[in-house]
This record gives sequence, structure tokens and C-alpha cells, in this order.
Amino acid sequence: MKDKIYAKLSEIIDPEVGFDIVSLGLIYGVEVVEGRAVVTMTLSTKSCPLHELILGWVREAALSVEGVGECEIDLVWEPAWDISMASDEVKAKLG
Repeated sequence: MKDKIYAKLSEIIDPEVGFDIVSLGLIYGVEVVEGRAVVTMTLSTKSCPLHELILGWVREAALSVEGVGECEIDLVWEPAWDISMASDEVKAKLG
């Protein structure tokens, strides 16, 4: 189930940079216990103008996976996100 959630999360594109939030390294972890998903994540900056929109997309993506009835988002700021957390493909394209 965890892999299915990651697959759904990888469909969420950050409109500011054009890459999915998994490849960007914004998802720190996903845990699922008895149909309850907890997604630990961050955003590229605390002042992200799409903050609420992205969190809504994450919640919807997790809840769209069969067997997931609840989703909690644990938004953290430590460790702070930086480009080194992104996939090699993203790093190459963003420089």
C-alpha cells in the first residue's frame, strides 16, 4: 500500500518548478497502519504560496489508494529541504 501511495504522490507536480514532489525530495516518509496513512513531508520554503493546495493534493492522492480511509500530513521543516534531496534527474535539470 505504501508503494501505491508513493506512486500517487509522484503524480503531483509542483507548479512552480514542474517536477513531481517525490522526485523533488519533498516526501520524507509514508507509513500506513490499519488504513490510516501518515505522510511526512516538507515544502521547498515556509512561504510557499501553494502550501494549502499542495497539502490538499497530497491528502487526496493518499486517500485515492484503495484501503486508505484516513490521511494525516506531518508537515516538517527539519531537515530543511535543499536541492541535494532531489533525484539526480531533477538536480541535472535544475542545475
